[in-house]
Amino acid sequence: MLIEIKINTKLREDLLDITNLVLEKIEGTGIKSGLAIIFVPHTTAAILINENADPMVKKDILEYYKRNVPLDYSYHHLEGNSDAHIKSTLIGNSLTLIIENSRVLLGSWQGIFFCEFDGPRTRKIYIKIIQG
Repeated sequence: MLIEIKINTKLREDLLDITNLVLEKIEGTGIKSGLAIIFVPHTTAAILINENADPMVKKDILEYYKRNVPLDYSYHHLEGNSDAHIKSTLIGNSLTLIIENSRVLLGSWQGIFFCEFDGPRTRKIYIKIIQG
């Protein structure tokens, strides 16, 4: 089973908490046990799991990447979004989640974040459910 989600980002760089959206889609399938693979088909966006209780975690992550992968560095490829390619590569474009008893297993403080590094844009997220 394949699920497609479209989201519209509003900033050049942002971490969007998509936990509830993803959980609704996965748990709405009725799958009792299996895996959900979340895939972002973009080279300037990524996906991660981290704490979603304290908004300062999101701020720290964004500031870390801005400081260590700056927009105005002298990159070899000159598309204007070179920093976004590197940031998305460092974080990654997929996650695997466990589904058990029709619930996605996440830690108490864990949330799923879509990482936008070249927005604003309309983006896609694919979720592949594997029963078993």
